[in-house]
Amino acid sequence: MHMAEQKHLSPPALRGRLLRDEPMRKHLSWRTGGAAERAYVPADIEDAALFLRTLPADEPVYFVGLGSNLLVRDGGLRGTVMLMHATHAVLRMDGALVYAEARAASPKVARFAATQGYAGAEFLAGIPGTVGGALAMNAGCYGAETWDRVERVLMLCRSGELRRRLPADFDVAYRHVALKDAKLGADEWFAAGWFAFERGEREAALGRIKQLLQQRIASQPLALPNAGSVFRNPPGDHAARLIEACGLKGFAIGGARVSEKHANFIVNAGGRGSAADIENLIEHVKQTVRSRQGVELVTEVRIIGERA
Repeated sequence: MHMAEQKHLSPPALRGRLLRDEPMRKHLSWRTGGAAERAYVPADIEDAALFLRTLPADEPVYFVGLGSNLLVRDGGLRGTVMLMHATHAVLRMDGALVYAEARAASPKVARFAATQGYAGAEFLAGIPGTVGGALAMNAGCYGAETWDRVERVLMLCRSGELRRRLPADFDVAYRHVALKDAKLGADEWFAAGWFAFERGEREAALGRIKQLLQQRIASQPLALPNAGSVFRNPPGDHAARLIEACGLKGFAIGGARVSEKHANFIVNAGGRGSAADIENLIEHVKQTVRSRQGVELVTEVRIIGERA
């Protein structure tokens, strides 16, 4: 249903799509989870800002990109989900900086930068999410992190205001990003970012992207629904090594299974796993590693919603 058809909304009319009781399994890479009361697909950043202004101040709001680092419990979500992935998201050069909307898939940014003759963005090809998600968690792989390259960002405020911010406005660490004077994910969300890369050779950068993708295919269980790395790597160690050392590769609860290919991945085998299966398996892995290895694993995946 087009929001523009709703008579109670004053002009300028919204141009996105409002969905009710939307199954979140359609929008999550684990392909499971409950429904959202409402979901909105904005036409662009300005439309997203306009939509936020229509919501009550106490309305829970969740921004979801490719759903590759998220688990929604089987009981679903109260409130509104902003579905922020778009195949037509804006990617362009702004002087010597790459401007990318939060709705753009990270691998597209890697390819765009390479084709423009820039190097250093190749690692983004290995991040299976959107720019917004990469900014929100300082996503990284192959020795590089998103915020190493951020020059400035465009924030979408709960009030519907669009605000530019600099890296100095944030506390940034390994898989952690927080605003110093507001609450990220409640008061403000990422709408876009400007990234700095060095000049490079186009074919060399594209070749590096191809190499990293081949490495990813060889080492990760991409044929099965998964959400990427489930746990952060502890300082000086790897979560996958600790999980494998506990003999948990292949361990399953219901339809959720620790991947035999990469122990820090949990796969939804055959698409039969419930969100509860996955969450229970996450807790089992944490408890086992704690008791046998003396290490407290920290979950990288975000878990939200109501239990069924």
